[in-house]
Amino acid sequence: MLESALARVAPASATGSRPTDALRWIAAVFFVSALAFGLIAWAVGDVFFLRLATEALIYGGLALSVDLLLGRTGLLPLGQALFFGLGAYVSALVLKHWDASFWLALGVAIGASALAGLLGGLIAIRSKGVYFALISFGLAQVVSKVIYNTRELGASDGLIGVPAAQVGGGLTSAVPLGFFLLVLTLIFIVWALLSLLMDTPFGRQLAAVRGNEQRLAFIGVDPWRVKLAVFVLAAMIAGASGALYPMLRGFVSPELMFFQVSGNAVINVIVGGTGTLIGPLLGSSLLTGLRSVVGSWTEHHHIAIGLLFVAVVIMAPRGLVGGLAPWLQARLDRRGAKDRI
Repeated sequence: MLESALARVAPASATGSRPTDALRWIAAVFFVSALAFGLIAWAVGDVFFLRLATEALIYGGLALSVDLLLGRTGLLPLGQALFFGLGAYVSALVLKHWDASFWLALGVAIGASALAGLLGGLIAIRSKGVYFALISFGLAQVVSKVIYNTRELGASDGLIGVPAAQVGGGLTSAVPLGFFLLVLTLIFIVWALLSLLMDTPFGRQLAAVRGNEQRLAFIGVDPWRVKLAVFVLAAMIAGASGALYPMLRGFVSPELMFFQVSGNAVINVIVGGTGTLIGPLLGSSLLTGLRSVVGSWTEHHHIAIGLLFVAVVIMAPRGLVGGLAPWLQARLDRRGAKDRI
């Protein structure tokens, strides 16, 4: 009974199952292409692009957390880098001063991010719209400045000399191909679990919060608890992604919590396709690669990123995946109709 009520409250596009067919096809192409790219880079001995692809996936995890809030719940987080940077610092501290275990560092980072998400959520989700965005931005600014001025955490220099994480079976984060495949697997698992979550009553509650949270309260669901739960979940995903960064680069800095990181994540989501889940991963891969290629030619690569962003917003306001999915879904529907005939 509650699920049928949620279906009426939530927007039709969020509750329908058919659009996910096209998104799953796009996701399959993305993950297969990413795997092929990694294997080709490894075969030709190009460690730089293999590391760059790994970094794109890590930032894609951050973009996923933004899409969970922005695309599914309608909350614009301008301070999501707070949890990304927190996960990175906690991971680096565990690896450097406690144990070099990949799983321990990842687990502690997720736990710390969940706690920070709970505390931050209790403050941020009491507001709406631009006020939520500004509060989340302010929280990230406060924490980044505290870390920036804390000598024990390296201050403005950050933490350097983070050892390679020991995954197990002889695999470490210092092995480019092995770590790339591990990160790709983890991002795939996160994407798959979130996709499944969207088909549950909780996923419909998120869509209902975005559509009309007053109606959600009328059917007996507390929208405040729903927003707090998704805020904590997004913080955990961002923190887990951040935990992978020092394993890849061997250092962390306060810049990981700066607004530029949060802003880039929002741009990745918008370019890829808000609310599609796979779109943020595509946007992150595209823009990370573009920054690297254009940045090798000129230091003014932000101009190219800005022009691309403006072009996508004007010509494809739903993002690359958001514009492609309906066309692909129509083709899948026609093929399905022919097969039934």
